[in-house]
Amino acid sequence: MRGIAALLAAVAVLPVGAVAAAQAAPRPPAALPVTGPEPAPGPAAGVEGELVPGVPPGPHQPWQIDTPDQMLAPRMYVPSAAEDAVEPRAAGRGTYALVEYVPLIDAVSGVTCSRQTGPFQRQVERWLKLTVDGKQSAADCRAIRAFQEKEKIKPATGFAGTVTWARMMLKSARKDPNEAGKCPVRTYRVACVDLDRQLTWVQKGEQVLFGPVPMRSGRIGHRTRPGWHTIYWRHKNHVSTIYHTPMPYSQFFDGGEAFHAVYGSLYTTVGSWGCVNLTLGDARTLWDVLKKNDRVYVWGHRPAP
Repeated sequence: MRGIAALLAAVAVLPVGAVAAAQAAPRPPAALPVTGPEPAPGPAAGVEGELVPGVPPGPHQPWQIDTPDQMLAPRMYVPSAAEDAVEPRAAGRGTYALVEYVPLIDAVSGVTCSRQTGPFQRQVERWLKLTVDGKQSAADCRAIRAFQEKEKIKPATGFAGTVTWARMMLKSARKDPNEAGKCPVRTYRVACVDLDRQLTWVQKGEQVLFGPVPMRSGRIGHRTRPGWHTIYWRHKNHVSTIYHTPMPYSQFFDGGEAFHAVYGSLYTTVGSWGCVNLTLGDARTLWDVLKKNDRVYVWGHRPAP
């Protein structure tokens, strides 16, 4: 009961389902929704449709929904050697744990096998080679649970949520992330940002220099802008001009949009304010791979549960 009480107490302070966090600054008006080529069915209305983290957070993993992005281009300057010598603080233990977003009713009742149809049900069924009907069944739940247990996704309840789908996208892309040829092949480095699968990597010619790694792109109304871009400013210890919180290893490529680390989950049910969010380790590695004037190519649409 103590775990359930902690979960309910945390959920009580957060709007869930569409999931938007309390913020330090007012939100700008939202633009028209952008839908993907194969939009996932949204969760049902009511309590069953409200998606929340299925495991109460530990002391180092706060309820993190939004990210410290900025919408306008940063004020550029040349960091001093002393500033560049400071490494961003480490992420707390458990920050990037694979915690699935599940219906509130499942989270509080502690179900073993969910009867709810997840927002990525069809995609997960297809990946697991199950009957693709977009409806949860006992057989579906067992197969999804087995995958979640193997990948250490918690809670392993068979709910086809954002984390389960994202893990499948990453595993299927590891051998050849550009198998579909959607990221242009060039003789120079190209940072590829695949909004459809929420993955990013760097390639030079057909050689993959970095990744693929999971990412989190812009939400509906603040989509990470598609097309060609250029890394125009890099700032290892950048701080958001909106939230006044860290954006470690920022590499800006389009106005206020940048690759940067976040101290929280990449798998929240809403996206960023346009930036490409990464784990601290991936952002640090990418910092050593990309340079100023390297090219970035963005395509696709972020799937929305």
